[in-house]
Amino acid sequence: MADRLVFVVILMASVFAMAQGLSYPLLAFILERQGVPPALIGLNTAMTPIGIIASSPLIPWFARRLGAAWLALCSALALAALLLTIGAWQSLPVWFVARFLLGFVVNGLFVTSETWVNLLAPPDRRGRLLGIFASSLSAGFALGPFTLTLTGTEGWPPFLVGVVVFLATALILFLARRRLPEIHGGHDGGEHDGQMGSVLAFLPLAPFLLLSIGVVAAFDQSVLALLPSYGMSFGMPETSMATALGILIVGNILFQIPIGWLADRWSRRGTSLLLCGLTVLGALLLPLVIRTEALTYAMFFLWGSAAFGLYTVALIELGERFTGSMLLAGNAAFSLMWGIGGMVGPPLAGLAMTGFGPNGLPLAMGALYLLVMVTGAVPARLSRAGDSGRP
Repeated sequence: MADRLVFVVILMASVFAMAQGLSYPLLAFILERQGVPPALIGLNTAMTPIGIIASSPLIPWFARRLGAAWLALCSALALAALLLTIGAWQSLPVWFVARFLLGFVVNGLFVTSETWVNLLAPPDRRGRLLGIFASSLSAGFALGPFTLTLTGTEGWPPFLVGVVVFLATALILFLARRRLPEIHGGHDGGEHDGQMGSVLAFLPLAPFLLLSIGVVAAFDQSVLALLPSYGMSFGMPETSMATALGILIVGNILFQIPIGWLADRWSRRGTSLLLCGLTVLGALLLPLVIRTEALTYAMFFLWGSAAFGLYTVALIELGERFTGSMLLAGNAAFSLMWGIGGMVGPPLAGLAMTGFGPNGLPLAMGALYLLVMVTGAVPARLSRAGDSGRP
């Protein structure tokens, strides 16, 4: 039963990730057709991560008041309503409010689904199942933009696809609500049993994990935003850089399960440090291979996989060290750090490119992962060894 529930949650998460992945390019295309300046389009897009940041401290409170299943179900219904609102009122002021609320509401689905997978996964298979979860989320996000090639970007069809997906998610949650675990104060063997979970209470307990999430988010948003500009500065055509981004995403999808398997069989913290080392190495190699298309593609296939894999291992270690409401608070804190990292990363990388030329992008990304690597390797309270994996 637990295994079936894990895969129900993974399927649900990947489906609503697809709807989220569809919304970003869809709204950008519509605003572009309306003649909205790029700066305003970027600011409008930023409302979603701002909403995620704003909602993260409140999710444990909502989960206690409503129950985790009802929180997720209400979030799915609210997302469907918001997407209908955005489709009906294609007005920029309305979209600023609606996209903030999208980020605010979608966080409830992400946090509860991550928490459920960790709670339901057997300890000896937690890494592999969370690897499947991470791969499914990435595949869902990647499938979203592809859906627009079937629906187009005009009229109601693309919006209705998203609405149907969110309503289907709500139906799945309603049918499974009695079998999904409730998330109470931890009395089931976790490292912080009996603590009432809140983001504020969680923050000092796992700084290494939070730093890891913030850095992965910075990498994700910086590479998506600035990689085309980086490649074209070396004479790479737009089509080649689009292909490189696609290859990076495919590598991320394929490698999360092997990364989870390695974390199960070896060491959580050791796997994190290995992935950081590979990401730093990739940052050093990128300037050397960027003018050779085949080598660039191969590098991105591996580089992105290692960089994103740090998120998967952080989720695994979170589930190993925390239970109950503290696990939920930890996932909410992860969302908070994801929003912060995603907002800070691109400006930081852009400044590095201004100061050091195009290679400032890999330089900045390599420096961030080197910071995580050094922090995790130093046996101090900041790094909290906390690695309960096999030695």
